[in-house]
Amino acid sequence: MIEFSGVSKTYRVARRQAGMGNALKSFFSREYTLVHALTDVSFTINDGEMVGYIGPNGAGKSTTIKIMCGVLTPDSGTCIINGRIPCKERIAHVRDIGVVFGQRSQLWWDVPVADSFDLIRDIYRVKENDYRKNVNDLTELLDLGEILQTPVRNLSLGQRMRCEIAASLLHNPKVLFLDEPTIGLDAVSKIAVRKFIQRLNTEKGTTILLTTHDMQDIEALTQRVLLIGRGKVLVDGTLAGLKKHITSRKTMTIEYRGQPPALWEGMLPVQSDDGRLVISFDPSEIPVSQAITRLAQTTELVDVSVSDISTEEMVAKLYKEYSL
Repeated sequence: MIEFSGVSKTYRVARRQAGMGNALKSFFSREYTLVHALTDVSFTINDGEMVGYIGPNGAGKSTTIKIMCGVLTPDSGTCIINGRIPCKERIAHVRDIGVVFGQRSQLWWDVPVADSFDLIRDIYRVKENDYRKNVNDLTELLDLGEILQTPVRNLSLGQRMRCEIAASLLHNPKVLFLDEPTIGLDAVSKIAVRKFIQRLNTEKGTTILLTTHDMQDIEALTQRVLLIGRGKVLVDGTLAGLKKHITSRKTMTIEYRGQPPALWEGMLPVQSDDGRLVISFDPSEIPVSQAITRLAQTTELVDVSVSDISTEEMVAKLYKEYSL
């Protein structure tokens, strides 16, 4: 279990004006600004839960993860993960966590991936039998067979990210922190990584905290979302609940033949093309089945699809609501 209680973290950042004169001046007299990265942040993540942690750049997401990893010590408040305080029991703590940073590598750049895995095994002191089983399982699940003997510098981004995820799981962590795990990946690689993460959570009960700007990752993997902004947790709820908070209306996309369907009261046109119409309606006023029946009375329907507000639209509206 992850317990964050009243955690605050402030950075003291040096500031100076541009120019050589100001650079020399800063050697003798520096000006500092206090940046409040986290302010009284509290939340709890249960064992086996997979949570999306979202927010704009500079909101405090990376600071939160670094505190959870034991890299940073909070100024106030407590962080307890699996009964340990990360910054005070770091050696024992890191044996139970895995971390993947999409823009940073834990693999050695000039050696084959297999050699990096061996080094990670020694660092975590993984038993040989467990290590071989994990390598074999991860190689099969993430399709690493053809690249294990390739130096990391020669891998594509998608191949490297699959190896990064495997490296973070060699020691069977109970908690996995994923920071932009699909950044820069092509569509096929993204789907493969998402399926693996979902399988890991389902089969092994691994607790996963996912930080990303890709809302498709959030949609595909998480049910609960934490929104952080200006160093504070602003929203904590289910994805479905947040969408209803933003709007209860649904979007219906209709493909038809002949004349456009007549819209009833409460149906608002969003987009209209030849043979295709997108409308918005409130299912509490007009049930979906009744809306389709009414439209079918005035035209020949070829195809109908109904959807909620997209996750991207939901997040954009939340950012606007909280002035982020």
